[in-house]
Amino acid sequence: MRPIATTRAATGTATGKLAVWWVLASEVVIFGGLLASYVMFRLGHPEWADAAAVTNTHIGAFNTWVLLTSSLTAVLAHQAAERGDGRKAAKFLYFTIGGAAVFILVKTYEWWYEISHGYTITSNGFWAFYYTAAGLHAFHVIAGAVIMAFVARDAARGRELHRVELIGIYWHFVDIVWIFLFPLLYIAK
Repeated sequence: MRPIATTRAATGTATGKLAVWWVLASEVVIFGGLLASYVMFRLGHPEWADAAAVTNTHIGAFNTWVLLTSSLTAVLAHQAAERGDGRKAAKFLYFTIGGAAVFILVKTYEWWYEISHGYTITSNGFWAFYYTAAGLHAFHVIAGAVIMAFVARDAARGRELHRVELIGIYWHFVDIVWIFLFPLLYIAK
């Protein structure tokens, strides 16, 4: 007997997948509101360009590459899970978790550098938005990596392979959010 979470709903979509999409819809509202507010404030405060010029575009670009690469390993994990190869799926999920760890380590260094040079969340409106948006995103990276570790553990044992796709959907959302954050916080000077 299959667990209820993997049975088909009236819509024909697996219940777990439907739940992930509902969570992501709420996340779109949260990040969408935050980013729309940032854009409106940025347009009204041209002096924020001086603060934005302090952000390190090379570090932001490197972290973009790290997240995009981790999305590739999430896709490869999903492909392995679809073939029934839980061990290979788990291996690729561990690579994805490694990407999350690199992202957080780089972000930690970046924030240490900025804060040690006096750019704190209370410095001005730009830095308040910067730390809020990047911090909320970093929280989602950490949460995704933790959940992915549980999924990888089960996948390595050949259990619950459908969850590899679910965490992959979430991970791609985390990457998409960064694709919006990177140009807004690092490139638009």
